Amino acid sequence: MRAANPAVKLTYDDFVLFPDDGQRHELIDGEHYVTPSPNTKHQRIAGVLHGLIWGYLEAQPIGQVFSAPFDVVFSMFDVVEPDLLYLSRENAARALTPDNVKGVPDLVIEIASKGTRKRDETMKRRLYERSGVSEYWLLDPRTDLVRIYRNEGGQFATPVELSRAAGGVLTTPLLPGLELPLARVFRD
Repeated sequence: MRAANPAVKLTYDDFVLFPDDGQRHELIDGEHYVTPSPNTKHQRIAGVLHGLIWGYLEAQPIGQVFSAPFDVVFSMFDVVEPDLLYLSRENAARALTPDNVKGVPDLVIEIASKGTRKRDETMKRRLYERSGVSEYWLLDPRTDLVRIYRNEGGQFATPVELSRAAGGVLTTPLLPGLELPLARVFRD
């Protein structure tokens, strides 16, 4: 869903007035987008990722992981609710508030769905890139693939693709030693 009048840019002040209706409301460049609740597979993947990353961070307290709904306020015109996000301890000290993240997460994870796939691959990827997100993971439950975008010199490099079928294991320098086998992440 788009804003009724695209010439009017909505702000964070408008955003906080949106209804608490169980749907995900986001602003990207001042335009309002609404996404229905995710399906079962999406929720399972989000739960597995959150659990594995949370467990890792309990043993290695180098940061915090959060799951939607949780607002990330990049600017007054850009407010999103990623499926998951990670903040290093240092970044959390700067960006984490009692209500939301006001700043840039180290890692953003989106799980594509029929209603979000195009936005996740284009608008949100561009927003995360221009905002300075260090890493963006885009998981596709339809194909059991993950695309990893890493910020190099202010822009995302060509993404690395991993698949469940090829035995892919997701790792990141942001969480040293964490290994996420895609067979476990995308399990049925």
